Amino acid sequence: MLTEILPFSFELDTIAIAGASLWSLALYLALSRVNEWVIEQLNRWFNFAERSLYTSQSEFEKTRKARESQNSFYASLFSIVPFLVIGALCNWVLEISLGESWGISTGILACMGAGIYELGRRDGESSD
Repeated sequence: MLTEILPFSFELDTIAIAGASLWSLALYLALSRVNEWVIEQLNRWFNFAERSLYTSQSEFEKTRKARESQNSFYASLFSIVPFLVIGALCNWVLEISLGESWGISTGILACMGAGIYELGRRDGESSD
């Protein structure tokens, strides 16, 4: 195990990790429009930041399509981070107020509710 290899010891609170992950998933599903906005802003920022690395316009345009798709992939990966932070805060508040086991159980309920909401939202968009 990793804790046996390292010269120092540390403990991972698996209940907190599970609760924060469940709350993050619930928020990610429930706030899908916010998620799309975060992805768009990160993608714009990655494209802007990468543009400053090239000195010539022809070199920049040569690999533009591949870089933009790579930046879109990175933006979708990094868009998870704000939801992880907010999910960890939600789990922390629940642990303080109700106890450790409530973070997981309410996280599961929140995931189910957010999933049903997202399915209904997408069904409503497709029927219009």
